[in-house]
Amino acid sequence: MITKITHTCVYVLNQDSAYDFYVNKLGFKVHTDAPMGPGARWLTVSPPEQPELEITLFLVAEGGMFDTETVASMTALIKKGTFGAAVFTCNDLMATYEEYKAKGVVFKKVPTKEFYGYEALFVDDSGNWFSLAQTNS
Repeated sequence: MITKITHTCVYVLNQDSAYDFYVNKLGFKVHTDAPMGPGARWLTVSPPEQPELEITLFLVAEGGMFDTETVASMTALIKKGTFGAAVFTCNDLMATYEEYKAKGVVFKKVPTKEFYGYEALFVDDSGNWFSLAQTNS
């Protein structure tokens, strides 16, 4: 029986840029940043209050996992904003929204009242979109 999830993956187009976005703009903590052979890197980050969850910033590049055709397809889909990768929560959506906006985070949806609380949508530096929510509970 599965008991929990420890890692999840967000496909990125540039790990150095993703590092800057997730660490310096969102305030995540680097959990692991280690080489994995020629041209490969294992890079994981965690939300500051959830260190047991590692988000793998997985580079879309030719190599062991992806061939040329797959890289081209995935890159186009990521840049197009096809993938909604996660819902992040915060205690004060308006304050977090203003902080992130000031750091250059691009929002696709401003904070809006929803049935479960408030939500805004933002995109990372690759084009993946995320929900940022403050729930009623």
